Amino acid sequence: MKIISPKEVELAEETQSKTTEKNYGDYPLIVLSQDGKKEIAHVTADGNGNYRVALRPGDYILDIKGRRPQGHLRAAPQRFTVVSNQTVHVDMNIDTGIR
Repeated sequence: MKIISPKEVELAEETQSKTTEKNYGDYPLIVLSQDGKKEIAHVTADGNGNYRVALRPGDYILDIKGRRPQGHLRAAPQRFTVVSNQTVHVDMNIDTGIR
């Protein structure tokens, strides 16, 4: 997962790494059925923006869970297919719109 913000970049210090973890936690992800009507799984990215979830083979949609921070959040739901005994990589880019 990648969080994009048009806000100016601030230099990071070693003690600020927990802030990054908190930011990813602000955007929990949800896996939905192919038709988008059934919640299959919830997942939160780790401090590096990575996440992992085990799913049965099938077609799914990855989206951001209903809880949204203030601002103009933009993220396109990502459709993906899981094939038996294979790993699927799905990127989720989130534009916070926070200035």
